[in-house]
Amino acid sequence: MPQKYNIHTKAAPPRFYPVGKYATIEFRENCAGSCKECVKKKCVYDIFKDNYLHMSQMEEPEYLYTCNSCFRCIQECTKGIFSRVVNPEYREIGDEYWTPDVLNRTWYQAHTGSIPVSGAGYRGPFAGKGFDSMWTDMSEIVRPTRDGIHGREYINTCIELTRRPERLAFNEDGSLAVEVKPILEIPLPILFQQPDFGVCSKNVVISMIKAAETIGTKIFIRAADVYQDLMPFGKSIIPLVKKENFENYPLLLARVEMVEIEYEPGIEKLFDRIKAINENLVISVGLALRADLDYTEICVELSKTDIDTIHVYADANGREFESKSPRFIKDMLRDIHLGLIDASTRQQVNILASGGICMAEHVNKTIICGADGVVIDRPLLVAMECRLCGRCMNDLSCPVELEAIEPFYGSNRIINLMGAWRNQILEMLGAMGIREVRRLRGEVGRSMWFEDLEKESFAPIFGERKVSIDVG
Repeated sequence: MPQKYNIHTKAAPPRFYPVGKYATIEFRENCAGSCKECVKKKCVYDIFKDNYLHMSQMEEPEYLYTCNSCFRCIQECTKGIFSRVVNPEYREIGDEYWTPDVLNRTWYQAHTGSIPVSGAGYRGPFAGKGFDSMWTDMSEIVRPTRDGIHGREYINTCIELTRRPERLAFNEDGSLAVEVKPILEIPLPILFQQPDFGVCSKNVVISMIKAAETIGTKIFIRAADVYQDLMPFGKSIIPLVKKENFENYPLLLARVEMVEIEYEPGIEKLFDRIKAINENLVISVGLALRADLDYTEICVELSKTDIDTIHVYADANGREFESKSPRFIKDMLRDIHLGLIDASTRQQVNILASGGICMAEHVNKTIICGADGVVIDRPLLVAMECRLCGRCMNDLSCPVELEAIEPFYGSNRIINLMGAWRNQILEMLGAMGIREVRRLRGEVGRSMWFEDLEKESFAPIFGERKVSIDVG
């Protein structure tokens, strides 16, 4: 039996105290001091044990960013000296989409490599915007297994980036009568991308590349930013080029396995010239999901050419570009996927999706909508303690000195995040009874969509909505 793919994690404590959600308020003068066992020592998550180090340095206030809100300490203290308040600084980080809770959970996963646990359970809304209006089917979660998804049971998370033949044909002796390209496969349906936001110093970029190399995935980087020190990582890099400059990087394209060229009308005429530089190159076309483009038709036409992958981009919040009422990426992906099915080309090309992917559950939901895999950028920065405060965009200093991060430490944090995400992907796939992530592609029968449920349940009584819900 082949060795199972696994992401090995190692705790990477934060360099700076994270912006915790809760602050501890203790009326210590009321402490009896005679309890046989203080409630601090009975914390099942060892929050206070870790926080004693914080206390010993006489730093205030004491923000417990890892508190899981079980409130056992508050309920069981015999003198009632504990209370929790929300840290006001916590409310200021992130934005409406990249919420403080998303950042806080990402920091925790990058620190520990573990799946976040909430002692208070799920406290969010039943339905919301974007991916929160979509639920996955967990009906197989009670199915008995031998020893779980992390034991002998195997769930394959590999995806392909190369084009597949339309059909197979065989000679009389049983040999293949069609040419089959070498398969470029990565073991995780997640690729990285150089962010267009925040601090992207040399150390930050190397941290991302080292993490990609370690877990076996790839990272999209602008070709102009691939300097000599990054050339040894060529197998992990996918350079981003344009119609007017791809011929400026022959040495780079000769060393990499895959390249992405930005979409322009008539771009298909350049594919032969790209192949002339490196005949084994896997070609991806990057397509921004703009409101003024018929991106479904563009993807159908591209799928009929000799490309391998179509990489579609939404904005950082998963919304359509240049639109007064932008659609969310899950709806756009669904149209593209079904358009390729109608054209009978879906099985030949791959779809990667960028934008709005900030949690592990978004990976599976994106694949259900029709993508083969996702590409992430901001979660990589957040894993390295970025607070998405925007100070760097205004030429102000970074509060966590991201530009000086040590690459080994930075890559460790990203690897931990990917380890935690992969475990969550496996948990979801196992609960759905699916043994291969490729089987999840376009499997909308494994999901429920708020818009459809509302229409089925309430439209016969109240009529259909005249104004669509803002799900972006």
